[in-house]
Amino acid sequence: MSGKLYVVATPIGNLADFSLRAIDVLKHVDLIAAEDTRHVKMLLHHYGINKPLVSLHQHNEDKVSATLVEKMQEGQAIALVSDAGTPLLSDPGLPLVKLAKQQGLEVTPIPGACALIAALSVSGLPVSRFTFEGFLPRTASARRRFFETKLAEPSTWAFYESSHRIQAALEDMAEIFPTEHEIVIAREITKLHETILKAPLALALKRVQGDENMRKGEFVVIVDGSKIDDEQDGLGDEPLRILRLLLKECSIKTAVALAAEITGQRKKLLYQAALELQKQP
Repeated sequence: MSGKLYVVATPIGNLADFSLRAIDVLKHVDLIAAEDTRHVKMLLHHYGINKPLVSLHQHNEDKVSATLVEKMQEGQAIALVSDAGTPLLSDPGLPLVKLAKQQGLEVTPIPGACALIAALSVSGLPVSRFTFEGFLPRTASARRRFFETKLAEPSTWAFYESSHRIQAALEDMAEIFPTEHEIVIAREITKLHETILKAPLALALKRVQGDENMRKGEFVVIVDGSKIDDEQDGLGDEPLRILRLLLKECSIKTAVALAAEITGQRKKLLYQAALELQKQP
């Protein structure tokens, strides 16, 4: 091992999910770069690994990355790990990987646990195509604007959320999406209190609001893609005109409800038509 960067996935909960290859790599590198060295020390101690550690986090990664690349150019092998899971997925490390590749250094992945992929695999939703959105914006207004952009998304999509904001995020989503839209909440994956809940948005939100335990831990939320068909062509010009006017002033959820009351048309057809209208310039 010389002049090389290993990007090493670590367990997201259950320590037995650490691969034999990952353990071997960490035992033989010269240095381990970690987001939180205190956290990683516990993992290394469990597997009898004693290697120098350097902290690499979002506030220092540009500066530290340059130093680490210099060390690799001198012949050292370095491993990059995050606190849990696969590095760079909503974790620091991109500047180091980019700089290493720019300098012609070899960068090798050591695959392992990833909360996103684990959650998708048990979601029961289509995953041949999906979009990962990372963590949502912190403010309610920004989250709602984001959800509006995802209303017409045809494929499955997913995001991470913290225990501090999971309820607020789902409440904001319920302001934009139909209450029957199906989602999956994957909580504390591989840990003692692992929970995988698949339900319509309204029921999922009710569960989170009513169960304190459902507001604890780390979350992956997976959202079913929006199903669009051609039935909205039968709405007629007048319902579409009313819906178009309402969408200029209201959220899609409110516009559909008002249009259904005014025109007598089914909400499903109006909702699908609204999604199509929002995609138009």
